[in-house]
Amino acid sequence: MGHNMIDALSPAAPTASPMTPVPYRIRDKVAENAESATLTLEPLAARLDTPAPGQFVMLYAFGVGEIPMSYSGDPDGDAAAGTLTHTIRCVGAVSAALHDAGVGDVVGVRGPFGTSWDLAAAAGRDLVIVAGGCGLAPLRPVVLKALAERERYGNIVLVVGERTPGHFLFGPELDVWAADPALRVVRTVDRPDPGWSGDVGVVTEPVRHLSLRPDRTTAYLCGPEPMIRFSAAALIDNGMTAEDIQVSLERNMQCGIGLCGHCQLGPLLLCRDGPVVDYRVAGELLGIGEL
Repeated sequence: MGHNMIDALSPAAPTASPMTPVPYRIRDKVAENAESATLTLEPLAARLDTPAPGQFVMLYAFGVGEIPMSYSGDPDGDAAAGTLTHTIRCVGAVSAALHDAGVGDVVGVRGPFGTSWDLAAAAGRDLVIVAGGCGLAPLRPVVLKALAERERYGNIVLVVGERTPGHFLFGPELDVWAADPALRVVRTVDRPDPGWSGDVGVVTEPVRHLSLRPDRTTAYLCGPEPMIRFSAAALIDNGMTAEDIQVSLERNMQCGIGLCGHCQLGPLLLCRDGPVVDYRVAGELLGIGEL
């Protein structure tokens, strides 16, 4: 991918087909850690709709392929600027090509697709936001939206777990949030560095010890499936109901519009019926090993 690709792309508005990538240029790139970077994308022609928190797009690295990528930006800021924000972790050929792309390079975007975190239904309630590793990326829009509309919610707690202190996404922003009396931030790591003053251990431990008002709390969980299952179990043990817990699930999404079936999880096609699902549905499906 490079600047010369811009000349090969038609400046015309994209077709109505959801399978046709729309060209976007990388306007800004921020290294989050050694393996992750956040890209701010601007349209070269017609712009796509701003994803709702929890939705995803299909990002295309020209000549390599495309992958699903959760939205990780500020919905209000991106809507005003016409930009898209996505945080890429380098784990395969396509994600490596996107991660290694530079400012000015062009990528393809399809979407947005899927279901979103239901923040509107949580008005007047406490929020518990639990992120394991890269799960903080799709939950960042929830935090930003909740802080922008702080008067709509009760207590807000963000619990984030990572392998080491150097692996946290959005590190400077996490520090700002941790200093903000509008919410409580709990950070835990598997392996502490010298000088680490936060929690040590898996993310489910601080979740287990949260002081909750379970009848008026909504939870949002994203991360590895074992983390989701154990965190949801801890919240339910603390008095919450499964329908008040929303989770984001991951499967092999390829088309984004429910046609190919690669992302099937039991009766669900997660590109269409997810990725955000309430735990009343997700809990039963995640308990079936064959799925």
